[in-house]
Amino acid sequence: MDVSFLGGPQPQRGVGVVAPFDFALDRELWRWVPDDVSLHLTRTPYVPVEVSLDLARLVSEHQTLREAVRALTAVSPEVITYACASGSFADGRMGEHAMTAAMSSAAAVPALTTSGAMLAALNEIGARRTAIVTPYTPSVTGALEEFLEEGGIEVTGRASLGLTRHIWRVPYRQVVEMARIAVAQGSPDALFISCTNLPTYDVIPQLEAELRMPVLSANQVTVWAALQRIGKEAVGPYQALLDPAARLGWASMAPPDATVLPDVTVLSAEPELPVPPTDLPTPQPPPAEAALAGSAQAQDSDAVDASEPLWPDDPGQWPA
Repeated sequence: MDVSFLGGPQPQRGVGVVAPFDFALDRELWRWVPDDVSLHLTRTPYVPVEVSLDLARLVSEHQTLREAVRALTAVSPEVITYACASGSFADGRMGEHAMTAAMSSAAAVPALTTSGAMLAALNEIGARRTAIVTPYTPSVTGALEEFLEEGGIEVTGRASLGLTRHIWRVPYRQVVEMARIAVAQGSPDALFISCTNLPTYDVIPQLEAELRMPVLSANQVTVWAALQRIGKEAVGPYQALLDPAARLGWASMAPPDATVLPDVTVLSAEPELPVPPTDLPTPQPPPAEAALAGSAQAQDSDAVDASEPLWPDDPGQWPA
């Protein structure tokens, strides 16, 4: 069979990604990547420690990162990024700068981290006040807040889960609920969802539409910043960071026209009802006892639905 007509494969630009050993969202990173760019991922060695500041520092030791970066140089990436939020903010901005310097020296190409990308993205959209959502324990969330404040960003509100493992299993509905709680605590310019192991791709446009503000996430800013370094643009529908038209400010925009939203039908006027015949007897209301019984039954049904928790108190019972 003659396959000369295929003319490929097409040239690919390379982005090297160093991820912690427990990173589970490779597919999510790829969703922001255009077709002519390839991600080359490697992971840090396993250590038997749950998610904490201790783990963040262990997986981010300079020698560990250098060895991972040297492995990536075999495929000649044009830029290397460390896809770990907590590992890159645990020791403040000085620690993050030292980390990128160690990575860059090992590969002789530009290097960046998730936390550095976070500050760059907030600056890109002009946000000086942000609410934060994290899956972390209080100590790790506190380290993120300190890093942001050191970078000139005021934290207006926060919501966190206190998880130490299986973060990639958190469902979107829980991310949404945390976002609502965090944003309600102040008047932020944006919302940042931390942790590269927390799924966010599909929920970002939904949150931006509801909260009327830009929403950034750890994986989104990591890919966005890495692609910028090689002159490429991240792809992602209806995300303010990736769409300059959406950066004008959600709060100043008119409410969306419901007639153009998917799966929504809006009636412009009350439908015209047929005129009933005049010779029919006027229907009488049901007895008061029956009406009360029907009302009580409806209220009981609603109460059952409203009482169901959004998620179990025990993280081990959350859906995978």
